[in-house]
Amino acid sequence: MSDIILETQGLTKHYGGVHALTDANFTLQAGEHVAIMGDNGAGKSTFVRQITGVEIPTRGKIIFDGAEQHFENPMDARDAGIETVFQTLALADDLNVPDNLFLGREIVKFNLGPFSILDYKAMREATMAGLEKTAVKIPNVNNTIRNMSGGQRQCVAIARTATFHSKLTIMDEPTAALGVQETAQVENIVRTLKEAGEPLILISHNMRQVMDLCDRIVVFRRGRIVANLRKEETDGQDVVAYITGAKTQPEYDYEAS
Repeated sequence: MSDIILETQGLTKHYGGVHALTDANFTLQAGEHVAIMGDNGAGKSTFVRQITGVEIPTRGKIIFDGAEQHFENPMDARDAGIETVFQTLALADDLNVPDNLFLGREIVKFNLGPFSILDYKAMREATMAGLEKTAVKIPNVNNTIRNMSGGQRQCVAIARTATFHSKLTIMDEPTAALGVQETAQVENIVRTLKEAGEPLILISHNMRQVMDLCDRIVVFRRGRIVANLRKEETDGQDVVAYITGAKTQPEYDYEAS
């Protein structure tokens, strides 16, 4: 069986005359943590929207877990095993932790159509297992999301990925709005996922975070991948040079070709 969990071939997205993403060839190995970096508008979010079913590519292939995929919506990607933690978190403020984790995929004890009875005990047990797996500490899972700190909310969103045994976790700027202590908690969760051998894609502008947490850095610029860098073979200054266009890798030098 291939060690590649995700591969895109020529992934492209056009919005009318705007080429937001062009010929993105990307691979992610099983257990690998890869950072995606680039300026605003570089194509990072467009790339993630294609591989998570939020948008349908103009052309190109997405191969996930050994099979070509044609995700029509985020539910398709989620059902295949891709869990995404977006900046918006997509949490319901008035629900508690188990209700949020199982929102849209509740465990039913008795299926009686609109009068079905949910299995709250099973959902709570699965929630606690997911929190334990990611080392997330929530003092009271019965608290509503509205009464939690930004860091706790982020941790709940991340724990959701572990609860459903995702094959790939994608995090979009997971600590952008967090303080120092909350950022450290989220980063510890990422390390826990690494120790468990679970692959991850991290979109981040935080160079220190990327160098600490990831094995490889893929740089986007003007809708194209322009660099693919092993962490141990690069540094922050080098990465910035690729982000700004001051430096290019020969295989990605589209202007020269």
